[in-house]
Amino acid sequence: MQFLGYFIKTGIRLGATRPEPWRSPVAQQQKTLKRLLNEAADTAFGQQYNFQKILSASDLVRAFQERVPMHNYDAMYDKWWSRAQQDEPDVCWPGLVPWFAVSSGTSNAATKYIPVTPDIIRSMKKVSRRLFCDMAHFNLPADLFTKQMLMVGSCTNLNPEGNHWVGDMSGIIGLNRPFWLKKYYKPDREITTIPEWSDRIERIAEEAPGWDIGFIVGNVAWVQLIFERILEKYQLKHIHEIWPNFSLLVHGGIFFEPYRQTFEQLLGQPVHYVDSYMASEGFIAYQPGPQSRLLRLITDAGIFYEFVPFNEQHFDENGELYPDAKAVSLKDVIPGQQYALLMSTDAGAWRYLLGDTIQFEDVNQATFKVTGRVKHYLSVVGEHLSVDNMNVAIQRTDQKLQAGVKEFAVAAVQNGSHWAHQWYVSTDNPNLKADEFAAELDAQLMEINDDYRVERRYALREIRVQLLPHGTFYSWMESQGKLNGQAKVPRVLKGAVQTSWEQFLNSAVKHSTS
Repeated sequence: MQFLGYFIKTGIRLGATRPEPWRSPVAQQQKTLKRLLNEAADTAFGQQYNFQKILSASDLVRAFQERVPMHNYDAMYDKWWSRAQQDEPDVCWPGLVPWFAVSSGTSNAATKYIPVTPDIIRSMKKVSRRLFCDMAHFNLPADLFTKQMLMVGSCTNLNPEGNHWVGDMSGIIGLNRPFWLKKYYKPDREITTIPEWSDRIERIAEEAPGWDIGFIVGNVAWVQLIFERILEKYQLKHIHEIWPNFSLLVHGGIFFEPYRQTFEQLLGQPVHYVDSYMASEGFIAYQPGPQSRLLRLITDAGIFYEFVPFNEQHFDENGELYPDAKAVSLKDVIPGQQYALLMSTDAGAWRYLLGDTIQFEDVNQATFKVTGRVKHYLSVVGEHLSVDNMNVAIQRTDQKLQAGVKEFAVAAVQNGSHWAHQWYVSTDNPNLKADEFAAELDAQLMEINDDYRVERRYALREIRVQLLPHGTFYSWMESQGKLNGQAKVPRVLKGAVQTSWEQFLNSAVKHSTS
């Protein structure tokens, strides 16, 4: 096995260092857009917006932007994807759509159905192989590449509907997993098809002593829950007592830093972290090496990107695009400025507003960080508080107070004729005081965000913190049918999601006092 590990690592290193034909990210994007338009020219969408004419234009990107409108989910689904879901072929992409990924998102209460095609699965596999090759940059021991990989995701059962299947993206990817990975993949389908998350965790814990896990892929919040159950079940001090070879976590879906302190308390030795950025709509980016935590945009794998400046000229207070909003392509982005991400993909999304906001650091290398979501942005009085601001402030407050923060969310609430921010923070520290946490969090936010500091003197009169027991957010998600290894706790509570959360808390309080 040691020789096998050596050969695998050598092959991976060669794959990571193999020079690719040089093409800048901007040139790769131009080629990607041309391929997408060619492939979809004869679809209903392509004919509606005359892709053939766009392809003949001297400025391909400009012609595309002038002719094809931007779409949010509702616009894309109501007019186009709903037809594909009725098994109409050639709607937005050639052929029938064989799978629809169910995505509840984090911005509203509605279920979304995202088309998944064989082409986008191939694109995702391409990016996954590249990520695997880039693991050579992390100086991992050769025998680690013979160890098993724990994949933490949703139930992999898919439901047949007409001529297609519907389910979580984890299940769709599971059906299309590369054959070479199956030998190393844990858990097997006997466990991944268990519908209840709590039952699935229990089975993973039961099987854990027989596994030799070297890599873990998943949302860090759900990985942490698995670790905690294993440690509790076997009375262990840390996860390396049962998985001594665990060395690398590929995480995504949520910001890692707010979880780092509590996650590392479950470890017996340091591990490497690789950030990744994948959605039901496509595999967007990953961290290519240990030298930086920045993500690198994947510009040659079936997705053409555009970027809408995330400001009050392009978005209203609810995170909705204004009708006259303009987008720029990669060559025109400005480092340091926040943008909302638009995608056109080989699954038939066209100028589709994903909902995330990003900020580029280096355009030539296409490196960036995710800063939040267009609807997870708190600015009721002009405080312009992003999820990135929230994460940094919570992390600093957690470290300073040794608070043991597990999850958090915030909502804007009326305070007489003014506004207040109501924070909800789950923690395992029984000695923590809410007023102390609120004061420190407020101070950190004022240091991070100038607009916030100004508004705290005027319109934003109060910062409230409600401390909650560890597990409260997960109990709420379970009550909503979203405890599945893939869902995320929304950081900003608005609309129906805020109402659901407040009703849950009120019910929990009544139950505890009855």
